[in-house]
Amino acid sequence: MVSFKRLVCAAVALLSMTVAARSEDGFPFGTEMTLEAVPQPGSKRIPNIEIGDNGEVVLELWCKGGKGQFSVAGNTVIFVPGPIQDRSCPPARALADDDLVAALSSVETWKRQGDVLTLIGPKPLRFRANGN
Repeated sequence: MVSFKRLVCAAVALLSMTVAARSEDGFPFGTEMTLEAVPQPGSKRIPNIEIGDNGEVVLELWCKGGKGQFSVAGNTVIFVPGPIQDRSCPPARALADDDLVAALSSVETWKRQGDVLTLIGPKPLRFRANGN
């Protein structure tokens, strides 16, 4: 007969393995990520997103900034943009920012491989987790 103590230890070990697997392959809540892209001409800035533990997002785009919210269920993801600050951007960067927000808003699914998050929609977007 299996002792209660062994059963509890086995349950804790299984839970620990599940949590570790989720942290490696799950949606990267609580992570800051940078878009895999080259800077715009005349700038070194590359868009990044900071994803909070509950899906809240802080966006720093090519020039503009703002907030939004990710909702995730399985491999389905919805991004809802919040207010975006217009920072007197040059027209090309403002257009690139608007295009990026539109692309984020049209994502449907996601996948993660290590520190790379791919948001899949009409225009796939790849973000890499920022190192420490």
